[in-house]
Amino acid sequence: MKTVKSWIGLVVVLTILSVITACNNESKENNDTEKTAWANIQETGVLKVATSGTLFPASYHDSESNELTGYDVEVAKELAKRLDLEIEFTEMAFDGMLSSINSGQVDFAINDITVTDERKEKFGFTDPYKHSVGAAIVRKSDQSGIDSLEDLKGKKAAGEATTTYMEVARTYGAEEVIYDNATNDQYLRDVSTGRTDIILNDYYTQSLAVSYYSDLDIMVHPTIRYNPSSASIILKKENKDMTEAFNEVLKEMKEDGTLTKLSKQFYNGADVSEEIKLEESK
Repeated sequence: MKTVKSWIGLVVVLTILSVITACNNESKENNDTEKTAWANIQETGVLKVATSGTLFPASYHDSESNELTGYDVEVAKELAKRLDLEIEFTEMAFDGMLSSINSGQVDFAINDITVTDERKEKFGFTDPYKHSVGAAIVRKSDQSGIDSLEDLKGKKAAGEATTTYMEVARTYGAEEVIYDNATNDQYLRDVSTGRTDIILNDYYTQSLAVSYYSDLDIMVHPTIRYNPSSASIILKKENKDMTEAFNEVLKEMKEDGTLTKLSKQFYNGADVSEEIKLEESK
């Protein structure tokens, strides 16, 4: 009888040990998986990045060299340089960036992407490298018949479907006119000709665009300002090691003045790396 009990006891002990070992192994595998993406990048020496290539001055092609450049692009290049990594850009629309991150086609996306609570539930974000506030481009001749955001109902708002700016337009009852990674030229000409009425987007970006396309019947609306925001690099939520590594470098770039220097280069002397208060933009 004691022998039977002893065997039963031994089986129970072994079963418990087996469960504990399995749990420990699973925990170890999960930790290894969490580090895999960043470890693989360090091993291959290449960062794969999604950006639009059509968003002046964050991500666009230089008119003379046709080289991909812009504030966001140069921030990403400097980030890779300081991490001793090569960098490969893939140009795509915003919706494609998010799916490409999830599929592993790219390691992260950088394209003036606003940090929101909804996005933070699904993706990881670095510390911000840019701060701004929302503004609106309308026709200069008649202000597109818009005095405030409340006047957007029934107006044609141009943009990409899943941006935070289109969410604002949708909230105020605008008719959405959806573009797929269109150039600034197309967006702005459509407002000027009346095909659309308004573009909601970043204040700094819009100010530069209007200045560049001075021949068009467009202007930045004088009073519409909303939603102070921050832009960050977006990546898989579980890639915490990568996020920490990026944050260390971004902190260095902020402290040594690199972000300020790049900002002033692309934003006509403005320092977008500093936080902006809503009342200061009016």
